[in-house]
Amino acid sequence: MRNRFDEQLKRLHVELIQMGALCEDAISAAAEALLKGDASLAETAIEKEREIDQAEREVENLCLKLLLQQQPVARDLREISAALKMISDLERIGDQAADIAELTEHVRMPDESRAPHIGDMARSVIRMVTDSVDSFVKRDLTLARSVCDADDQVDALFERVKKELIALISADAAYGEQSLDLLMVAKYLERIGDHATNVAEWVEYSITGVHPSNN
Repeated sequence: MRNRFDEQLKRLHVELIQMGALCEDAISAAAEALLKGDASLAETAIEKEREIDQAEREVENLCLKLLLQQQPVARDLREISAALKMISDLERIGDQAADIAELTEHVRMPDESRAPHIGDMARSVIRMVTDSVDSFVKRDLTLARSVCDADDQVDALFERVKKELIALISADAAYGEQSLDLLMVAKYLERIGDHATNVAEWVEYSITGVHPSNN
């Protein structure tokens, strides 16, 4: 019985890794679509979001089977319940990547030297998503906590983006509407960072039995 349970836990890890990879692909495609004005990449991000929704349903079903058909001990129970929480945040990451992609047709990026940090934000949140899922699979508490630390850097980048966009509008009022759209993009990226942090905090709970919000 335990061997079958362990096999299903391994499958859960694999499916979570795949879901995390879909999130990374969705964010990457959305960011590239924005930076390059590429409609086909935007469609790729939207398609990845649909795949993420399907992955969420599959992982949720697997978690429920593990809970109903097996008799998990306390640590296993924490791991499964954490996974259920994590997939909700990963699904929201997919939604926000699709939101960025949908803005692509309305946004004309300024010269990168005048607003360079949106690309930096995208790269940072992709790393956060990757590390948050890896920390769960590897049961790596240090990696999970590093994701939470990285969120502070993303928040700082968001503030820099806001300042860059204000300067852009000051220099050329014609960029007003574009800057509002870009601010929305930056906000979506900042929210993706928040969701990756949520994932990492549930990883910490699965390992320690204590959620960071209770500290």
